[in-house]
Amino acid sequence: MIALAAALALAAIAPSGLTNGDTLRPFFAKLTHAGARPVHILQIGDSHTAGDAITSGWRDLLQQKYGSAGRGVLAPGRPYDSYITHGVTVTMSPGWKVSSDFGATWSMPSPPLGLSAFTLTSQSDGATMALLAEPTQAFDRFTVCGIMRHGAGRLTLHAGTETATFDLDSPTERPECRTMKLAQPSTNADLTVSGGPVMLTSWATFNDRGGVALSNLGVVGSQLVHWARTDDAVLTEELAVYKPDLIVLAFGTNEGFAPRVNDFEYEATLRTQIGRIRRLAGNVPILLLGAPDALSRRAEMRANTSTGEASPDCGAPTAQPVAREPSVLDTIVNRLRNSIGMAPSDTEPQQVTAAPQAPQPMASGTTKGSLFPPAGLKVVRDAQRRVASQLNVAFWDWEARLGGRCYADAWVHANPPLMRGDYVHYTIAGGKEVAQRLEDDLDRAMTR
Repeated sequence: MIALAAALALAAIAPSGLTNGDTLRPFFAKLTHAGARPVHILQIGDSHTAGDAITSGWRDLLQQKYGSAGRGVLAPGRPYDSYITHGVTVTMSPGWKVSSDFGATWSMPSPPLGLSAFTLTSQSDGATMALLAEPTQAFDRFTVCGIMRHGAGRLTLHAGTETATFDLDSPTERPECRTMKLAQPSTNADLTVSGGPVMLTSWATFNDRGGVALSNLGVVGSQLVHWARTDDAVLTEELAVYKPDLIVLAFGTNEGFAPRVNDFEYEATLRTQIGRIRRLAGNVPILLLGAPDALSRRAEMRANTSTGEASPDCGAPTAQPVAREPSVLDTIVNRLRNSIGMAPSDTEPQQVTAAPQAPQPMASGTTKGSLFPPAGLKVVRDAQRRVASQLNVAFWDWEARLGGRCYADAWVHANPPLMRGDYVHYTIAGGKEVAQRLEDDLDRAMTR
């Protein structure tokens, strides 16, 4: 255990995992004035974001330093039973239908989806949602975003002691957000449906007196390609109202665990969505979080890439690359990449990995067996690093900053555990540690 503590301490003072940090200068400049004007960080991702273990740790660090600007943007109501909302308690009456960009609640045709990737539609008159914030998340601005359309009902909004009406009936279908500004900070808000069905895409609470708000919008099990199902018009309206000062993209784990990971297809998706965010959000800095380490015992994950390159067990030496000449297929693929502005899949001469050595015994105190990171995770991470460099996006190497390949095994067996027994997700303590290392790297970049 002493050795583990020492290893974690060394990792904590490791060189920064942040590259292209200079692209975050506009965000850093706003942070220096956060006491007078609220700063909003908007993180979009998968279960690492939805679970809020990491983002709640980061939120606490930022708000202790700069003050609280409220809880930020949330999916409306409670889109699923295990929905976690640190800092606020959210309740919802029966009578809402949930739609999302992924999972059992995704279907075609789908109602328009926004930043949260969840849309909730009232199914009965009198349907309600309510939000109770902790004192540290008190707010003086309450926003609800929905879909205007013919025959839609209206919302009665309450926040603190104030009331407003939001009528969503319109001859044309379009997204619209309604904001209530309060004379005094409040910790409670609610809405009630009447006069017909309504569709809600998000709601939010902010404190305009200053500080930082960190919104975590994630869908469990989702990939960036699923977030592409969101609607441009809804995103445009919400981005204009919520005004993020930094957008964080935190996808990659589910991509790396896919049955087959194709770097060409993933890179095209990543480039397209970064371009789309820039088109809709304007010159808002973007921080791309690299796929973190995660481990599996499933045989089909060992070589789940288009090249079939196998991932060695944790504890086994990583195979060394051996040069080979590019094939005809390599040449064709690289020409296709060049035609759409993508980098070649590898610098020439092309590389192929030698057969990995036999698995070695794992370190004492760790779980015995064939634990390994899916081969697809490295493909995803390499594409993220490449795209971030070429598109001038800030990139945080999550895996490297936390200890490199297979750190998940040590984190699962730490005392207290920093990762859960699935070797994928983080405990609250682990989330705080991830957040601290990210914030340390951002602080270093800001002081430079």
